[in-house]
Order: sequence, then C-alpha cells, then structure tokens
Amino acid sequence: MILNLQNIFKEYQQDKLVVPVLKDVSLQVEEGEYVAIMGPSGSGKTTLMNIIGCLDKPTSGTYELAGEDVLKYKDKEMSDLRLKRIGFVFQSFHLMPRQSALENVALPLSYAGVKKKERKERAAAALERVGLGERVDFKPTQLSGGQKQRVAIARAMVNNPKILLADEPTGALDSKSGKQIMELFESLNEEGVTIVMITHDRTIASKAKRIIHIIDGMITEEGSKEGADE
Repeated sequence: MILNLQNIFKEYQQDKLVVPVLKDVSLQVEEGEYVAIMGPSGSGKTTLMNIIGCLDKPTSGTYELAGEDVLKYKDKEMSDLRLKRIGFVFQSFHLMPRQSALENVALPLSYAGVKKKERKERAAAALERVGLGERVDFKPTQLSGGQKQRVAIARAMVNNPKILLADEPTGALDSKSGKQIMELFESLNEEGVTIVMITHDRTIASKAKRIIHIIDGMITEEGSKEGADE
C-alpha cells in the first residue's frame, strides 16, 4: 500500500474559533492506482491534498507513505520526502519564466544534489516521455498552456517519485489541451505511476479508475468510476 491515512482530522484556529476542515478521513491507495478526489470548493479536498503531499500535518490521525510514518518526520525530513517520493502538478504550472524547459525539469535534481551531466540527461528523458523532446530549449513564454503543463509533469516525474499528485491539472487549459493532458496521465498510470488527482470536474474525475467524493470535510462515497457514474 502506498498511502494509508487513518482517522485524519484537521482544524484551523481563527481568532477564538476552531474551524474543522477534515473530519475523521480515512483513505487507502494501493501502488499503481489512479484515484480522483472530487469535491466542490470548500469541501476540504485541497487540505487533504496538502496532507498527502506532506505540505501540511493533520491535527490528529495517522499517515503512512510507502509504509513510513511521515508524521514523525521533522521539517527537513519532510522536505526530503517531498523531493524524492512525491511529484506535484498544479493548475498554474509554477515554471521559472527565464529558464528553458530542460532547466525547469532539472530543478528538482539540482536540489537533490545530482551532478549536472546526469541532470541534463534525466531531464531530457523526462521531456521525451511527455512528448516534448524537441522543445528542450524553449522557454515557458514560447510554449502553449498544454505544453507548459507537460513540462510541469516532466518535472514532477524526473525524480521517479512514488506518487504523482495533481491539483486541478487541466484547470487553466482549453478543452483540447486538457484532453491531451488527461491522456498523458492515463499513459503514465499504465506505466505503473500511482496518481492521486484533485478535481471538481466530473468529466476529469471519470478518467480515473476510482473516484472518492469529499463534502464538508468527510469522505461520503467511494468506489470505481462505473459505480460513481450510475
């Protein structure tokens, strides 16, 4: 099992008020699964994503990533875990505007201390994998929205993470580019990549093999996409 979250609660303090965001959430994801977490704005899905991505810690509960109790980790250990085990894909790409596609993809490798020659080789291979082998020297301003998201996916995959987290990955794209990005996720999953995707869009969620619904901080329904679409 790659993800095992049990009895997760998350509360925020606002002045003297305690605001519950996640309420007793338990979620398990097997290696190689493709899961969509679907919910409206304010449902708690982004908070859940941040906990899965080790960007935030729950108020209470347990979380194991690939069998490791990550909630015991200190900040530096959490940072290393994010770098080596988790790939992130965001709605707004987060690319460095003055860096080439190759340099953007190589960035996590430089943080991980990989030597320059190997960085370039691995970044080029990652861009090839997402269909941008001929765009290695292009800067983000020279790329379409769909191509920028492909660069972001290549960057997320370059460290061979255990899990790929995608937060509304097609939100900033036109429908054609969005469809191509979803096809890319499907092919990565067929290669064995575990994908957890956050979305509010039923059409996007239907591409996953399992859909989990979250409303008001609680998982209300879980099942295969066939069951969820009935």
